[in-house]
Amino acid sequence: MQHYIVLDLEWNQSPAGKEGQTSSLPFEIIEIGAVKLNESMKKVGEFRRLIRPQVYGELHSAIADVVHMDMEELKENGVEFPQAFEEFIQWCGSDGIYCTWGSMDLTELQRNAVFYGMENPFPKPFLYYDIQKLYSLQFRDGREKPSLELAVERFDLEEGEAFHRALADAGYTAKVLSCLDFETVKPYWSVDYYRPPANREEEIYLVFPDYSKYVSRTFDSKEEAIEDKLVSDLLCYRCKRMLKKKVKWFSVNQKYYFALGSCPEHGYLKGKIRMKKSEDGKIFAVKTQKLVSEEYAKLIYEKREETKKKRTEKLKLKRSQKKGRMLKK
Repeated sequence: MQHYIVLDLEWNQSPAGKEGQTSSLPFEIIEIGAVKLNESMKKVGEFRRLIRPQVYGELHSAIADVVHMDMEELKENGVEFPQAFEEFIQWCGSDGIYCTWGSMDLTELQRNAVFYGMENPFPKPFLYYDIQKLYSLQFRDGREKPSLELAVERFDLEEGEAFHRALADAGYTAKVLSCLDFETVKPYWSVDYYRPPANREEEIYLVFPDYSKYVSRTFDSKEEAIEDKLVSDLLCYRCKRMLKKKVKWFSVNQKYYFALGSCPEHGYLKGKIRMKKSEDGKIFAVKTQKLVSEEYAKLIYEKREETKKKRTEKLKLKRSQKKGRMLKK
């Protein structure tokens, strides 16, 4: 029998800002809270551990303002992270489907485990449910990221438990999940990117009701990534037809790339690539493809022309400045 593990973490960071930050552990977990739900979304268990800090001995002021605990409580009642992590994984069992509010918790959980030299027990690819995204898909536009407090208020779920404690937030997230039309949003898995595909065999291709997602292996540079055929191809996710590009890949900021294809059966298809960095500094591509209207397709044409114009103006300015410097000499 499968279970849903609804997880929430609280973490601390360097009180001195980036100057005092440990680069391999920017966020040190100080509390793990989780609720276990059965297939009927009924609560069947809960887990909570305070964690005794080893890296940052003082709470960052912003953290201290929102969490309802202090360093003394953590030192007196907390256990070291390896013990808490092992107990948590054992409590979860082997059939758990992980759920969080937002996309950071599972990444930081793995980063903390790696920091302590622990084995990563999660599968590759690591798929989970981002309840914030599911809530947004059902009640917003799918892109907005509403707060947990807003969702709790919408469903009138508040029971006097303070937010920003791991078990309380996990409990609220579980209650929001149980209020969703889960069968409608169930196809919309999220992908954890802490460990991107290491090779071609591990690359990820997912098809959702209204778009597809592809996660590439890692590359040494953005240029190498965008030149890869599987990264740059446009494929209609409904009929699996390879598409000819009406607008070739272009970028406005070297982080997001856009393209436009046309399927003779299903119409225009927008491609979007986000370039992301892996933990070892390499680059991988997350490509989404979505069928769009003719009006939206025109916007992509306009965006490309606007980008071309800005680049031409920038090049002219550089040439003019270079000429001015030469004349001064």
